[in-house]
Amino acid sequence: MAREFENIELDRVGTDGRVGRILLNRPEKMNALSQELMFELNDALHDYEADSSVRVIIVHGAGRAFSAGYDLAPPRGGAGGVVRRYKGGDDQGRRLVMGMRTGMQQVTDIWMYFWNMAKVTVAQVHGYALAGGCEFAMMADLVVAAEDAQLGHPGLRGLGTSRTGVIWPLVIGMRKAKELYYTGDNVSGIEAAEIGMINHAWPAVELEERTIAYADRVANLSADHLAILKLNMNRFYENMGIYSSVRSSTDLDAAAQQTEQSYAWQDKVRESMTSGKGLKDAFAWRDDPYKESKLK
Repeated sequence: MAREFENIELDRVGTDGRVGRILLNRPEKMNALSQELMFELNDALHDYEADSSVRVIIVHGAGRAFSAGYDLAPPRGGAGGVVRRYKGGDDQGRRLVMGMRTGMQQVTDIWMYFWNMAKVTVAQVHGYALAGGCEFAMMADLVVAAEDAQLGHPGLRGLGTSRTGVIWPLVIGMRKAKELYYTGDNVSGIEAAEIGMINHAWPAVELEERTIAYADRVANLSADHLAILKLNMNRFYENMGIYSSVRSSTDLDAAAQQTEQSYAWQDKVRESMTSGKGLKDAFAWRDDPYKESKLK
């Protein structure tokens, strides 16, 4: 019997339903990655991996975005508590870096499973794939996007670092990777394709149809044969250090929570929430200095 989920939806498309799809279904939150959504995603991926009739998996988002990133205002308890329990401080209320690191590695474990699962995965990006949403998309085997999509990691502007490095050093050149990392700027779907961050950029109105056709073309091969091809490809990148690099990125993300910039961001978030202005005010404080300075 198929599981029931609250934050995602599953369906089958392509020839004889050989392409499984996972819809991130929190449109009211622009598919922000709550712990509940991520643990459901992990379960759904395992279910599809065990099903030999599923050859390729598409992940896409409901509403206006693929995913706007990690949920910065999650409810207490639930699956979120699994990670948050590691983030507690000492008896003086000070946060401890190794507890934070341990909790973050729980999320990294999901991303690394997504990277190495025995199915070919396709991220279908529209609207925004930002911060954790961009990290997620980058861990797919193949990435396609609407031409007007926006991909990037504005969280680098003070919230921390990327716990996967968004694997940009593996997929785009060093100069552009460093520019995007140091500024937190976004790129359009078109530019993302031009620099090798993604495979293809298509008009938004054609994105779903072309993504299904793209995935279905890959799915001409059996699931087990595709799994062997994927493993062979991934081993090359793993031998270049992706596992150690992603683990290191997560460690540094934990450490980055305690920089001067990160503390300023945290103070601004608390101030904005206390005053009733909300996170939009904090985001404006973070992002406004970059609006007029991006080079064309």
